[in-house]
Amino acid sequence: MIEFEDVTVTYAGASRPALAGVDMTIPEGELCLVIGHTGSGKSTFLRTINGLVPHFTGGRLSGRITVNGRDTRTHHPRDLADVVGVVGQDPLDGFVTDVVEDELAYGMESIGLAPATMRKRVEETLDLLGLGALRNRALTSLSGGQQQRVAIGSVLTAHPMVLVLDEPTSALDPQAAEEVLASLTRLVHDLGLTVVLAEHRLERVVQYADRVVYLPGDGLPVVAGTPIEVMEVSALAPPVVELGKLAGWSPLPMSVRDARREAGPLREQLRSLGALRREVSSSPGGSSGAALTPGHAPDDTSRLRSAGHELASARDLVVTYAGGIHGLRGVELTVRAGEIVGLMGGNGAGKSTLLRSFVGLVEPASGVVDVDGVVPRDTKPSRLIRRVGLVPQEPADLLYAGSVARECELADRDARVPPGTCRALLERLTPGLDHDTHPRDMSEGQRLTLVLAIILTARPPLVLLDEPTRGLDYGAKRRLVEILRELALDGHAIVLATHDVELVAEVTGRTVVLGDGEVVAEGPTPDVVMASPAFAPQVAKVLAPLPWLTVPEVAAALEAAS
Repeated sequence: MIEFEDVTVTYAGASRPALAGVDMTIPEGELCLVIGHTGSGKSTFLRTINGLVPHFTGGRLSGRITVNGRDTRTHHPRDLADVVGVVGQDPLDGFVTDVVEDELAYGMESIGLAPATMRKRVEETLDLLGLGALRNRALTSLSGGQQQRVAIGSVLTAHPMVLVLDEPTSALDPQAAEEVLASLTRLVHDLGLTVVLAEHRLERVVQYADRVVYLPGDGLPVVAGTPIEVMEVSALAPPVVELGKLAGWSPLPMSVRDARREAGPLREQLRSLGALRREVSSSPGGSSGAALTPGHAPDDTSRLRSAGHELASARDLVVTYAGGIHGLRGVELTVRAGEIVGLMGGNGAGKSTLLRSFVGLVEPASGVVDVDGVVPRDTKPSRLIRRVGLVPQEPADLLYAGSVARECELADRDARVPPGTCRALLERLTPGLDHDTHPRDMSEGQRLTLVLAIILTARPPLVLLDEPTRGLDYGAKRRLVEILRELALDGHAIVLATHDVELVAEVTGRTVVLGDGEVVAEGPTPDVVMASPAFAPQVAKVLAPLPWLTVPEVAAALEAAS
């Protein structure tokens, strides 16, 4: 179906190829998962399949790629549109109409299909993806999972043979991600569609894959094989695989179900170590996220700059949008120095609205928001940035300079810190990044790390992160966790709005769950996530009812007992 013959892609001005020597075949009717570090060339790999590389992006492509016999060097993307359907990271960016049914029909109109054929295919796609009840809904009124299914449907109506997706679950809550992956699996199994997708959150998708393509980057050869074969050699692996490696299981588990079948002896061993379960150290008014993860000594909390004083609060906060839609309904939240708080909930639950309230971007209908003694909505931005920093879901919104180096220089100047501060922080998050690169030429994950570095350069007392791991590989996430722990130990308060349950389990001390604009659960992270199948991390599901949440916790317990 898809043939790569010694393919190398090099962009203009780049010091090394984005892809090098790719030689492989993706057969018909397989779900192929593409993995790799942030910036390793995953998006480039996907874009070669429909000819966007090099016809749209530029650069030099050597070698040959054929899709169903068509050579992408001689066929432009428009010539491959009936064979390859592409769904980007953000469905809204690709929508061209306003209503679900119109969006499903648009692609067929573009290729000139007869009205009767279009009508039939729209109905088939609505049924196939479970969208029938949404046919007349405005696209902007849909949840993230529903939007992603509509985006998939809009390319399926053209009956492509190949579906290419770039991080289809990165912005989705766990339930919505399951919906999308179930739809993709059904397309592969029932229709014989070939699906090629790139994803960083391997814990969500690796168990569904027939084939995994690992792009290690740095000019190293591509590794392709079955999920088990690739996970054995990959530097990137989901928690369930890391747990299998720690326990010495063979073959390695690819799913929670696989792991639970092997986990009996490990559970018995850990049950005997009950006294060594993780300890939650608390500061006045809340838990200190800095002391909640393995690798931190019990006395780390003594390094906190302050005794957990209140840095921010929302009291009976109500936010109403146009049309009487409630964004928040009487939310109560207090955040204290030294805390790392997880903010979870489904798409549209109100997480982003709450974070935006703390930086004055949302006007409350009623209630009070306080940040370090000021009301954000009534405070000049120049004063507010000394108290609170927000990394939004769309990091590109904060980037406007012509290079990474210039962005870092401006961040140092605005924060009044020594030159090189932002650059050093960025190097910790993304080692080896070319600082002469224009931000628009970076991957989504690289742009995110740049904005993280810019915001953290000012070291505001309150740090708000909205989906901070979107587009980040496991290594970048680990480096982010280290920085967040350091900030908490220095007395900063951090609120993470995220769908990444593994991140919440690893770094937060307290978790708040929103539903329909209301707080529906709040408490110590272990209590909250273990009480919810949707928000429980993989290790917790494997070892339940034992209290361990992450692989490092299990490793630390076993090591302490040895």
